[in-house]
Amino acid sequence: MSTFNGSRRAVLLGTLAALALGATACGSSGSSNPLGGGSSASAGATASGGAASGGSGGSGGTVVVGSANFPENVLLGSIYSQALKAKGVKVQEKFNIGSREVLYGQLQSGNLTVLPEYNGALLAYLDAKNTAVTTPDVNAALTKALPASLAILDSSPAEDKDSLSVTQETADKYSLKSITDLAAKAGEFTIGGPPEFKTRREQQFKDVYGLTFKEWKPTADTTANALKDGSIQVGNVFTTDPKIVQYKLVPLSDPKNVFGAQNVTPLVNKAGVDANATAALNAVSAKLDTAGLTALMKRVSVDKEDPSAVAKDWLKSNGLG
Repeated sequence: MSTFNGSRRAVLLGTLAALALGATACGSSGSSNPLGGGSSASAGATASGGAASGGSGGSGGTVVVGSANFPENVLLGSIYSQALKAKGVKVQEKFNIGSREVLYGQLQSGNLTVLPEYNGALLAYLDAKNTAVTTPDVNAALTKALPASLAILDSSPAEDKDSLSVTQETADKYSLKSITDLAAKAGEFTIGGPPEFKTRREQQFKDVYGLTFKEWKPTADTTANALKDGSIQVGNVFTTDPKIVQYKLVPLSDPKNVFGAQNVTPLVNKAGVDANATAALNAVSAKLDTAGLTALMKRVSVDKEDPSAVAKDWLKSNGLG
């Protein structure tokens, strides 16, 4: 993902409640914590600033699409906005607003109508003790946790979440497709990630996957680069980091859900979206996957293309623009 206040993402959802809100900086220059922040939902509900009052309404009203202040969220906001416009919805854009504390309050007040959210991070914000990790469980918990005025629409397969990644060469050499496949070789591999990654995840990897790595290196923002130059063999890289595309890295699947769901999901003020707007946003979710979002983020963060132009191309290529 993109940078958020110069740091990597803050939410690491695991099977332990203590990990539900990982307020850390980690990863790479490609991405950041989806709407980071560890404040309570009640604080968010009273936060002010950021979005100007645009007014949102149901059928015939203006739908105000907001975003946080990091490139991936701006890109997603632009995708939502242009998808809505393509269906004849009147849209106002309020991008680069700020953190979840501000955005959530603005959505509750009706100053914003639609936000690109990340379901696991949003659940951790609303209920830090919840231990749901799969997409269905996270969304079920979110539906209960959200106030009556707000709702999530369909989650996309696209996730911006932690991964254990390897180079294509390593994946091919050792037939690595999932974290489970690391068990036979972990003792020969050095793993890299943010400084706190070892403390937070070492025991989980042992307990859940039976992994004991040769060495843990604090690689922080250089993790993807360290994979590329061979100084580590496994790295904690976020799944929409454009360096995955740039360096041809392979995120290993996580069948036992050590890393909880972080699906890109529209969060809406229900009074502001009608059936037409809802269908347009759900159609985006149906088409957006992690590999596609990662490729888009390479264009935005590495190639420095305009997010609105990248969004337009994606919508057109998927029959939504």
